[in-house]
Parts: sequence; structure tokens; C-alpha cells
Amino acid sequence: MSPPVAPPGWSRWLVPPAALSVHLSIGQAYAWSVFKPPLESALGLSGTQSALPFQLGIVMLGLSAAFGGTLVERNGPRWAMTVALICFSSGFLIASLGAATEQYWLIVFGYGFVGGIGLGIGYISPVSTLIKWFPDRPGMATGIAIMGFGGGALIASPWSAQMLESFGSDSSGIALAFLVHGLSYAVFMLLGVVLVRVPRGEDRASTDTGPSVLQGPQVSARDAIRTPQFWCLWVILCMNVSAGIGILEKAAPMITDFFADSSTPVSVTAAAGFVALLSAANMSGRIVWSSTSDLIGRKNIYRVYLGVGALMYLLIALFGDSSKPLFIVCALVILSFYGGGFATIPAYLKDLFGTYQVGAIHGRLLTAWSTAGVLGPLIVNWIADRQEEAGKSGPDLYGTSFFIMIGLLVIGFVANELVRPVHPRFHIPAPREAADVVQRHQSESA
Repeated sequence: MSPPVAPPGWSRWLVPPAALSVHLSIGQAYAWSVFKPPLESALGLSGTQSALPFQLGIVMLGLSAAFGGTLVERNGPRWAMTVALICFSSGFLIASLGAATEQYWLIVFGYGFVGGIGLGIGYISPVSTLIKWFPDRPGMATGIAIMGFGGGALIASPWSAQMLESFGSDSSGIALAFLVHGLSYAVFMLLGVVLVRVPRGEDRASTDTGPSVLQGPQVSARDAIRTPQFWCLWVILCMNVSAGIGILEKAAPMITDFFADSSTPVSVTAAAGFVALLSAANMSGRIVWSSTSDLIGRKNIYRVYLGVGALMYLLIALFGDSSKPLFIVCALVILSFYGGGFATIPAYLKDLFGTYQVGAIHGRLLTAWSTAGVLGPLIVNWIADRQEEAGKSGPDLYGTSFFIMIGLLVIGFVANELVRPVHPRFHIPAPREAADVVQRHQSESA
């Protein structure tokens, strides 16, 4: 499937909606916590077990993005979006079969493994293309697309809760909800497949002030992973994601537990609404903070994500159970930084490594997300399960994990301070030899 090239006069503002149609769909992953309590009740699972499909999905997201990044660069966004559509929708259909037959391993395999491949390929499918269409505003461009991934749960969370209420929260009701998800998202993602275009060579720098595609330092994906800068960014992303995903994956039961013994306990409907609010913060943070990074710089914005994020966790740990508004506001800020970190990282990569193979480098970096997808939920769920076994309840289930998250954010803050420009020995020769080097790298990866 050859990448569709934009005809003369094609508006670059038609590309973000194509990216959004895919990212809004695969962003459903952030609404997984709505399915956790029904699955635990219907299949007799623990909190740690019910997190497995989500954790495996995030692991496969990072792995498929890492191994598929070069293929996405080579075959283009339409090919990638088609693969994402097939895998993501098929994952729901397999999970539906697993719920209907009460075979939990099928839910884990379908949603986590097959659907996770769709997550990874779909996630990176528009990033490189958007950076090439918007060389003058890379933070904003990637923020628009990745905003959709963060906002997917804003739609999916209340939609899923309504379906479970209508179909029932037993295994057959869950199966029917999975089936509707799979078919609906296939149709919606098809819009992106049809609409997406890659820029013509002369249109890639579509503004007078925008740099050409190979202007400035350029680093190949193969050389990028040999630099300390790549691994500093890996640690930064892993720590920021672990801190955010720890709340997000367990959001609905967490807020219910936190205020279960208060005078105003949180209902199931209100907990689903909290998940939707987190999704809104996740989504808005991706466009607001990534656009801000175009003004104040990537390093400064990550100082905010990691430093202020640690302060928010500290406030929740110390005072969260005494004030519901404080708990909600701090969680919203953390999730806005979580989303902003995702949206800003492609522009950070572009600043350090250039636009050449930035999609492939981004894919490799997302292995940090795979690690965080296991680390964050494992910390929160495992500690909560152990505390519950010890007879504790409410906020006591989460205090220890919150202080661990603060430590992770501090580690990420230090890694961000260590980021420096890439040494020239890793740069592609420019400008005369650039075309020869590009051709050589393409032949090596073929």
C-alpha cells in the first residue's frame, strides 16, 4: 500500500482530523478501569488480575511501536492506520468471545496482545507525517494528534458504563459491550485511513520560516539509541508515564475507595465521571502543554511535568482523603502532565535528533511506555491488594504507592537535567552527503 501523496493545494489542516480518528479510537484503552469491577465480579478476579489486559496492551504498544517504527516510516501512515484498525478491532472481537465463554485468557490475548499491536502501530502512525506537515510548530502538531489518544476515554468511559448498565455487568453483558466497541471503532478508524495524506516533497516545509526536512543536525534511528540523550529521554518518559498510569488504570475503584467511609461516598456513576474528567485533563494537557513547549522549550516543560507532578502526589498522599476537591484537582493536574509528556516527547526527539527517522526513533522510545505500563499499575494494584489482605481500607490502600510515584518523578527530573545536545559524531553528514546517507540507511533497513 503506497503512501497517498497530497495533491497540489492540499490543506495540511486536513491531516490532524485523520490522525484524531485513529487516536480517539485507540484511546479507549484509558477507559479500561470501567471494565475492571464488572470483570472482577463476573469472573472472580483480583485487582491485579483484572489489570492484565490493560498492562499487556501497553507492553505490546511499546514493543510494536519499537519494531514497527521503521515499517511505518517506509510504508506510510495509510498502511499503518489500516494495520491498527484490523488489530485493534479484532482484539475487541476476541475479547468479546472470551467474555461470552468466560475464558479470561482470551480477553487478555485479544484486548492485550492483538489489540495492543493495534495500539502501538496506530499511535505512531501519524506522528512523523504531522511533524513534516508542521515543521514550524512540531509541539502543537503532535499535540493535536496525541490529544485524541488522551481524549478517547472521555467518550469511551461513559459510553462503556452506559452499555454495561443496559446490557448487564455479567459476562454476557461485557461480551456484548466488547462486540459493539470492536465494530464501532472499525468504522471510525476507517475515516482516518481514507483521509490521510503525506506531503509532497516541496510542501513538507509549508511555511516560509519553516526549516527544510534535513536542515540542522540529523541522527538515524540506529545511531540515536547509542546516545545518552535517547536513554535520558527513555527514563524521563518511563517515570512520567508510570506516575500517571498508576492513577489512570485504577481511577474508578481508587476514588471509590478513597471516600468510601466519608459522608459523601462516590457512586459507580460518579466514579465513571471521574474517569471521564481524567480523560479530559489527559486530552487537554496534550495540546496545551505541548503547544506551551514550543514557547518555553522542551526541557523547561518537563521540569514542570516532573517537579510539579511530584508536588501534586505529595498533596494527595498527605491531604487527599480530607478534601474531595483537592484529590480531584491534584489528579487532574497529574493526568494533564501525563498527557503533555506524551505529546511533547516527539518534538523533544525532533529537537535532539532531527526529522530524519523521527518516527522510528519515537517508536523505539515507546518501549519506555511498555515498561511503565507494567510498572505503574503493578505498583498500585499489588500494594493495594497486599494492604487489603492486611485488613486496611480506604486511602491506606494507596499511601505507599503514592510515595513511590514521587520517587519515580524525582528520578525523571534528574534525567531531564542531564539532557544535552547530541554530539556531532552521531550526525548524518550534511548537506551534500545527506541524500547518499539516506539512501544507504534505507537500503540497510530494506
